[in-house]
Amino acid sequence: MLNLPFTGNPLDYGGGLSASRLHPVYAWLGMRPVVAQHTAEEHSALGRWATGRSSIVEIGVAEGVSAIALRQRMSEDGTLYLIDPFHLSRIPVFNFTKRAAHRAVGSVTRGKTVWIQNFSSKTSQSWNKPIDLLLIDGDHSEEGVRLDWAEWSPFVVPGGIVIFHDARLFEGGWTTPDNGPVKLVDDLFRRQMIPGWEIVEEIHSLVVVKRSGLLA
Repeated sequence: MLNLPFTGNPLDYGGGLSASRLHPVYAWLGMRPVVAQHTAEEHSALGRWATGRSSIVEIGVAEGVSAIALRQRMSEDGTLYLIDPFHLSRIPVFNFTKRAAHRAVGSVTRGKTVWIQNFSSKTSQSWNKPIDLLLIDGDHSEEGVRLDWAEWSPFVVPGGIVIFHDARLFEGGWTTPDNGPVKLVDDLFRRQMIPGWEIVEEIHSLVVVKRSGLLA
């Protein structure tokens, strides 16, 4: 594989790259940084909440920037499960988004990663492991995010957390009241205030909820 070292910041938060370099092939080749779909402040929050956690699941990986934040701070003997079908590539045999993500996340050696190239709804059918951090950032339709919550939150241990991305409005942000994650969070954690869960942090588009008490 051609590997041209990128000498600048390895992560890009501002989307300031020229249109000609946005294709993920340039990230895979090392000719540009991997592009985050979150802000620098959100990146820091992801790392902070991942600190010391040993069983982390991320739904929706893209180029792998959020996975980098999680892996850099997780437990040294922890496992990061990365779930993404990587189905949007125009040329599936090459799938440069997948290749860029593997390259970026592989640059961090802390803990271990397990890649699951499948839809989260398919993966959940055979899942049987406890989770202490769950990042939901996959299907952003209201139906999709509700399904991820319904199928995956039962595996989160007491004291564990779920992080929703693109789930709140903030000044200068990109989210709208009609976004699926925004509607879900407003419904479950602001209006219903479902028992056993509470919002513990909100930063930009991230909403972090924590599980308390004992599992039923």
